[in-house]
Amino acid sequence: MTDTTFSDATVALGPHAVHRLGFGAMQLPGPGVMGPPRDRDEALAVLRRAVELGVDHIDTAQYYGPDVANELIREALHPYPEGLALVSKVGAVRDAKGGWPPAQQPAELRAGVEDNLRTLGVEQLAAVNLRVMDPIRGYTPPPFEDQLAEMVALRDEGLIAGIGVSNVDLDQLDTAIRLAGVVCVQNAYSLLDRTHEPVLQRCEAEGIAFVPFFPLGSAFPGMPKVTENAAVVALADELGATEAQVGLSWLLHHSPSILLIPGTSSLAHLEENMATLSLPLTEDQVADLEKAV
Repeated sequence: MTDTTFSDATVALGPHAVHRLGFGAMQLPGPGVMGPPRDRDEALAVLRRAVELGVDHIDTAQYYGPDVANELIREALHPYPEGLALVSKVGAVRDAKGGWPPAQQPAELRAGVEDNLRTLGVEQLAAVNLRVMDPIRGYTPPPFEDQLAEMVALRDEGLIAGIGVSNVDLDQLDTAIRLAGVVCVQNAYSLLDRTHEPVLQRCEAEGIAFVPFFPLGSAFPGMPKVTENAAVVALADELGATEAQVGLSWLLHHSPSILLIPGTSSLAHLEENMATLSLPLTEDQVADLEKAV
């Protein structure tokens, strides 16, 4: 795995073959993923530049903003370039306080998909992830099988090309594979948090794309971050790279099934993220990072 670069490598995402570094739209809205962006012109420029740099996979959600991320994507990129895979997720909404209440009923999942289609201005999404919510006191979600059945119906109707699942354990993934034939999984995963390694390995075995969220560690204050790990900092200094590039490059080296969707509202940060594709790590460097954490 010496001197590997990933600029031309692709991974199957349903009917699409996408490059291994895409773009996540979660950081485009304002603070707390609510309201308009800090700088609307730069947010639009980031989206256009991402596509110029070869991004062909954009991950979004109607509840980013809400509505804001999708509206920015449409303004910046519609009519969309051929081959651009737009992927969204359903299973939650936003409230006036910035919370993320669940919207897990089959009818709510359908409404979420329809809202995404309307605001993005497309007739079909490349994939939609069913986001499984963490347990909430006083809320009982509908059976997972019923949710998957609605996603299958949406696919059969041609509204989505592929079904994904997010925040799932191995048993839920097995159920989703059996009942829905999923094309992608979005779970928390990073150099510092490999809790879902069994899920990743199952994705590898089944040819399913694995799209980690929190790829550089937790976004919450006070929680471990890959960019602050001593081994990562030392290797970044040795390579003349940033700590974020090292953390993202490790993911690309770790599994051929991993697709990355780092997000930003900064042009400079976008360029930095995209340069990860050409950051080589040797087998020894990959192994040393894993041992260090």
